[in-house]
Amino acid sequence: MKKILIPFLLIWAAVSLQGQEFGDISIEDLQKAILAKKVAIIDVNGQRSFQNGHIPGAINFSSQKQALKQLLPSNKNTLIVAYCGGPSCRAYLRGAKAAAELGYNNVRHLSAGISGWKKSGNKVAKK
Repeated sequence: MKKILIPFLLIWAAVSLQGQEFGDISIEDLQKAILAKKVAIIDVNGQRSFQNGHIPGAINFSSQKQALKQLLPSNKNTLIVAYCGGPSCRAYLRGAKAAAELGYNNVRHLSAGISGWKKSGNKVAKK
């Protein structure tokens, strides 16, 4: 029994240490939330990428992570969307986890990332 239980516990511990996963949101649903002004967006691509183009209204996580508490809405049920480069990028987790640690309970991931946003013909803001 120990031979079965120990590997199981090790696998469970490794999965638990990876942290939580966040549900995906489609570009279309994000567009609707933006139009309804019911979303806060966190860009985790870094300063250079942010300057070259980001989803309008997005918070630049790399330069403002310390101020995230002040930049996000006070309502902890607000939809928070974190994104990075594209489907294979996992950097979004830094922004998503930061929002979750602040108590936000509706944190999602735009897996299409900025590359998918641009590819779908959406405008980007440059700063």
